[in-house]
Amino acid sequence: MSAEGDLGYRRRPDNAAEWLRWYASLERNCGRGFLYAAAAFCRRRGRGIPVTRWLPRVGARVSVVGTCGSGKTTLARALADRLSAPFVELDALSWGPRWTPVPDPAFREAVARAADGARWVIDGNYSKCRDLIWSRADTVVWLDYRFPRVFARLLRRTLVRSLRGDVLWNGNRERLLTSFLSRDSILLWAIRTYARRRREIPRLLARPEFRHLTTIRLRSPREASVWLNGLAGPGAAA
Repeated sequence: MSAEGDLGYRRRPDNAAEWLRWYASLERNCGRGFLYAAAAFCRRRGRGIPVTRWLPRVGARVSVVGTCGSGKTTLARALADRLSAPFVELDALSWGPRWTPVPDPAFREAVARAADGARWVIDGNYSKCRDLIWSRADTVVWLDYRFPRVFARLLRRTLVRSLRGDVLWNGNRERLLTSFLSRDSILLWAIRTYARRRREIPRLLARPEFRHLTTIRLRSPREASVWLNGLAGPGAAA
């Protein structure tokens, strides 16, 4: 084992320089996911080590994507707050009152206005406006969680919203009958689109017109939480 490996496993680092070498050793030997957990532990213990040095940098214009139920909106709101950037939810632009779809030209116009800003966090997967968003974005945050976790979160969210009658966008509410016993069920939509979306996003990101994007792929809610907590605020943006 290397000297840095010995430092990481045989004794506790005594100073900041040793902590930094220990983190670098963990990244090489254990991978970034383990490093996130170690960084979170050290932050909780108050070591004062700049763990955000190893966390992905976030730009000023961020697109948050992932299958429905993955928690895109929750993370995007928190990220926008952390970066002091406007938050845009595509669902709110796409649906009019009584679940009436906004015509595509009007929807794209609204998205173009939102994406024209210097700073923003936009939440949503709409293919009909992806070109407008990703051409202006500098960062894509992809919530790539396992299906059982996503479906469980979506099921719980749908039940809570339906039973409480939560108002979503433009006065719309989720209904139990529509959510569970119709062809428009969001649960059915998640089942149908989960695998396709996981295949689709890497292919899209590999296109020449989108190679300028920095991709942050988060594979669990815990990893997402550690990453978000590692951001220092407005100064975290590149």
